[in-house]
Amino acid sequence: MFHEVVDGRGDGPHVDADEPTAPELLAAFEAMVSDAAASVDADPLVDEVGLSEADANAVHDGDVTALSLADGAAVLAAANPDRDADAMVAEVRDHLLMGMATAVLDVDAIAAKIDADLTGQEVQQALEGRTAMTLGQLAEILAVIERRKP
Repeated sequence: MFHEVVDGRGDGPHVDADEPTAPELLAAFEAMVSDAAASVDADPLVDEVGLSEADANAVHDGDVTALSLADGAAVLAAANPDRDADAMVAEVRDHLLMGMATAVLDVDAIAAKIDADLTGQEVQQALEGRTAMTLGQLAEILAVIERRKP
């Protein structure tokens, strides 16, 4: 899943675990989602996954920055029916929260270190799933957490 690009698990792209940057993570996410989308026609992405036509086209073009974590997971699940989109999202959230504990970070510290225009409260809401988190925001948050881990 998305956090596995840093862990080195899975078959997809990988990023240096010591100093991951948000652009590197986003590029890995783009490769992962675009590869998955390439194995699925655009119609199922719209009809079954629920993406808008604009989002389905953007995914096929490799632009996933504004795609939500849930939609990105749904694309991955559409390409691999053995994976459940909701479980993938929960796994990412768990990984982020555990990473924050390991790195001794709070949401305000993360908000101060990311380029995304999010307050600490908005970061918390995104981590808890109370508001949508884009893959661009995920890349920024994950980069901060991974760089601070001991």
